[in-house]
Amino acid sequence: MLIYCVAESKAGEKRTALSPELISKYQRLGHEVNVEKNAGKLAGFSDQEYLNANAKIIDPNQDSNAISQAEIVISVNPLDSRNIAKLKKGAITISFLSPSNQIDKVKELNEVGATAISLEMIPRISRAQSMDALTSQALCAGYRASLIGAELSPRFFPLLMTAAGTVTPAQVLVLGAGVAGLQAIATAKRLGAVVSAYDVRPSSADEVKSMGAKFINLELETLEGQGGYAREMSEDRAAKQRELLKPYITVADVLITTAAVPGRTAPRLVTKEMLSDMKSGSVIIDIAAESGGNVEGSVAGETITTENGIKIWGGKDIPSQIPYHASLLFSRNIFNLLTLMSTPKEGKPDGQIFVNLEDEILAGAVLAHNGEIRVKG
Repeated sequence: MLIYCVAESKAGEKRTALSPELISKYQRLGHEVNVEKNAGKLAGFSDQEYLNANAKIIDPNQDSNAISQAEIVISVNPLDSRNIAKLKKGAITISFLSPSNQIDKVKELNEVGATAISLEMIPRISRAQSMDALTSQALCAGYRASLIGAELSPRFFPLLMTAAGTVTPAQVLVLGAGVAGLQAIATAKRLGAVVSAYDVRPSSADEVKSMGAKFINLELETLEGQGGYAREMSEDRAAKQRELLKPYITVADVLITTAAVPGRTAPRLVTKEMLSDMKSGSVIIDIAAESGGNVEGSVAGETITTENGIKIWGGKDIPSQIPYHASLLFSRNIFNLLTLMSTPKEGKPDGQIFVNLEDEILAGAVLAHNGEIRVKG
């Protein structure tokens, strides 16, 4: 089957859905690979690298309908309407495609007879770990968050013993101990900071401690949701949590917030009032700024300095800020999903792809198939 990798058109997007290393693996599965010109350029992959791996480079200015020949179209972000209209009936698209805010894209794909697979909807089960792009990209975001915190902070992260005296380590507080939070903790620890963390799920305490950080226990009711995610809380519970967190926030030199509920507005963990006693020069990194923000006043893509000298960095396209490895991981997620979907023939892959809706992974991730929209919207 013919796989077509689209060059991303979303502003600020530097990732790609295909790294050159995977082309030979796709070919061993029986697939041909076409790559749109400059699809990997911003991630650090040249067209020549794709050519060297025996892929075909497509210039859409010279062949605007090349995508219409593809059976499988892969991308990071949903296809634009122009490309959707060119898809052949029965084509399979694989990308991030959140049904909560992109249902119109799902409908467009369904109208042209395409199968729409959303990487955001891959279930969090053991079998699907290698296909879980949300997890791989959260890893990148958490790593980047700690680096930005260290860059913006006027303080050293590590303890330093110098001839001029001792430099005390920075105090880093991470709110949310999912994949992004744990990676932020690990990175801050490697940089030498003293790290503490809080999460509404008590099951994360051992993971936090295994990273060498202190787990903050507020002794509130637990909020463990499905698939290991946190679930939403009542306003009374949220207010109590903010009250108990304030003393920890006050002493932090760097605060990193990573809390998110999939498909929902990010929970508000920190209010302006909670920041009033933070030291001048303190830094706040809000990974969730694009989905509403954990911190009141954060703006996605901007760094704001408050009247009392606190810097608030609002994350935007964070994995795209380290596009090389973010693309490697994302590409492997897609490859592992397509490997699952390959139909064996006499014990060997024959290059065919089968959308098996009886498999719980595909049952969760397929949003449109055979003229049917499989999500509400």
